[in-house]
Amino acid sequence: MKRSEVIYGIHPLIEAIQSKKTISKLFFQRGQQQRSNTYKKLINLSKKENIPIQIVSRKKFHQLKNKNHQGVFGILSPIVTYHIEDLLPMFYEKKNPLLLILDRITDVRNFGSIIRTAACAGTDAIIIPKKNTALIGSDSVKTSSGALFKIPICKEKNIQKTIEYLMSYGLKIVSATEKSSIYWYNIDFSGPTAIILGNEENGICTKYLELSSEKAKIPASMKGISSLNVSVACGIILYEVFRQRKTSTRRK
Repeated sequence: MKRSEVIYGIHPLIEAIQSKKTISKLFFQRGQQQRSNTYKKLINLSKKENIPIQIVSRKKFHQLKNKNHQGVFGILSPIVTYHIEDLLPMFYEKKNPLLLILDRITDVRNFGSIIRTAACAGTDAIIIPKKNTALIGSDSVKTSSGALFKIPICKEKNIQKTIEYLMSYGLKIVSATEKSSIYWYNIDFSGPTAIILGNEENGICTKYLELSSEKAKIPASMKGISSLNVSVACGIILYEVFRQRKTSTRRK
């Protein structure tokens, strides 16, 4: 964690939020009971702006031990995030948008690797939830090899409503899951598509699976291993999309 990423103290954080700085997450020290009006204002502002809050131990504050942090600090995002509604009409100008939806991908290495692969494969944007997602900071920039600056990241409060919005715009929703009998290469990715990748432990949320137009399976032949690492699965599926679309372009 670099000092340049950190804002600490109640008043500076309030000012940062009111100035529309993009804050990835707020950290509050466990056991720090504060009832001041400014403390309550910070809590209310963070809820209003949907900034994730995490309660942590005092050890998390060791880098700020000589600072007047008041039991709270925030991580500045290195990028500006978007809403997909503002970008989708622009993507449709190329007639064939490709989006990636990350359902609770919390491992920063997987997150960065996915972003790098998505950028290389021509993905138009990546959609993530406001909460329960990997922290967007220097580690994610590093693991993505800088690709985080090359592809729009959309943070959405309600992923289910976002999926429904994309469907209303004519996108096919494809979930990458072992809970399918259809292999990924038998799915038509030639049209506007949004691909959902799920949490490292629990996969894709059931309600998102139910909304999906298609479910894509990548088989694992080794006994005892039912699924691939999410970043590996991402690469396999995205390059199938790339292959199909290149083939379709040549035919035209």
